[in-house]
Amino acid sequence: MNKFGLLLGALLLTSTAPMYAQMDASIKLNEVMTDNGTSLQDEYGQHKAWLEIENISHSTYNIRGMYITTDRSVLDRNMSVPERIKRMSIIPNGDERTNLSGQQHLVLFLNSEPHLGTMHLTAKVDAKKPVWIALYNGNATQLIDSVTVPVLAQDQSFARIANNGTAKDWEVKSADRVTPGISNITTVSESKVDKFKREDPYGFGMALMAMGIVFACLALLWITFTVFGMVMRHMDTAKKVANKQPIKPITKTVEKTMEVGHKTGVMLKEGFDTKGIDREVYLAVIGLALRQYEDDIHDVESGVITIKPKDTDWDDEYSQMTHLHEPLLPINPMGQKIPTGPELK
Repeated sequence: MNKFGLLLGALLLTSTAPMYAQMDASIKLNEVMTDNGTSLQDEYGQHKAWLEIENISHSTYNIRGMYITTDRSVLDRNMSVPERIKRMSIIPNGDERTNLSGQQHLVLFLNSEPHLGTMHLTAKVDAKKPVWIALYNGNATQLIDSVTVPVLAQDQSFARIANNGTAKDWEVKSADRVTPGISNITTVSESKVDKFKREDPYGFGMALMAMGIVFACLALLWITFTVFGMVMRHMDTAKKVANKQPIKPITKTVEKTMEVGHKTGVMLKEGFDTKGIDREVYLAVIGLALRQYEDDIHDVESGVITIKPKDTDWDDEYSQMTHLHEPLLPINPMGQKIPTGPELK
């Protein structure tokens, strides 16, 4: 009976060993930050180097008791397990966060002390040198995953972007693309409203933008109505000038002024060419031209001729037919006609 029990126990152990090995392989190092300046903080507000682990399977797996190390000497196959464990940091028990469900992530702080919390490990990281980080199983004998992190700038991270088992599976991510606790490849689109809320949580930007729009609209209305009023005033003035001073007389006045000016200029030039000879003649001509200029433009006529009717009887037929009229005889002081010509005989 005892032999049967031992045989059954051996069979169970040999059958479950591949299963645990397969589940261990689903735990991966996912993202590392060696120089944390302003990125993720721990419970005490400190910025420490950190490591992210991911369960890439769809099953739940507890990683308590597994080991993290940055000491390459553990790769020595002749090193004893107790000696290897001394050079590793164990992921402690007693924290529900170590029970990773499918596609879940866990962040561990490095260069720390376990008494600060479950997620604080003693594994040493030098930000000024490349760092080798390895994940071992609970027996400290099987290497599950490892990566060599290059020297990174502050707040940069080294993140896994694929699971092909090659160096090309990792890339350096800038500070604005670091993703602790979530997938390194995100396709979540952020709406403009959500982005505005995130960048302006207190609404100062919204208030300034609204006030700016209101004042800009008021300024635009003021400019529009001011220009419109100026145009209307100028149009009204132009109409009044056109009604009082017709275009044609004004045009003639301008032409006459130009003609007089031209003649005066010619005369002055000729006078200067003669060096003062006949100066009185030229002055008289200039005076005459100025007088003509004043007479021509003093009054601007409207161009409307007004004719008042006057009866002259020029079209009276009787007054025109003189051969039908009786000759008029002179009258003496007594009122009698004095005969002339043949009547005198």
